[in-house]
Amino acid sequence: MLCFTRQDPRVLEELGDLNPLRLANPSPQPGRERLRHLVIGSPEGVRATINLLHVLRYADQATWSQLITIPEPGILITPEQGEVFSLLRRDRPVD
Repeated sequence: MLCFTRQDPRVLEELGDLNPLRLANPSPQPGRERLRHLVIGSPEGVRATINLLHVLRYADQATWSQLITIPEPGILITPEQGEVFSLLRRDRPVD
């Protein structure tokens, strides 16, 4: 389950026992825009994608967070006002 909502505390009240995971989002450097990338899949698939992005020189492996297990109720994403998102779904071969 993915929920995309504005930051409204009433939404969390409606969701009951859902205790969303909050990640630090420090301000970007001046003259830069903050983009957030999510890779969701099996641990092997996420690691393989992080490694590929490193090989392509897009993102250093050390800049990614540790792997975070998605809890049973799912995740809640709260964008900043005016932000948009695009979702890419892609299959990868499994060994």
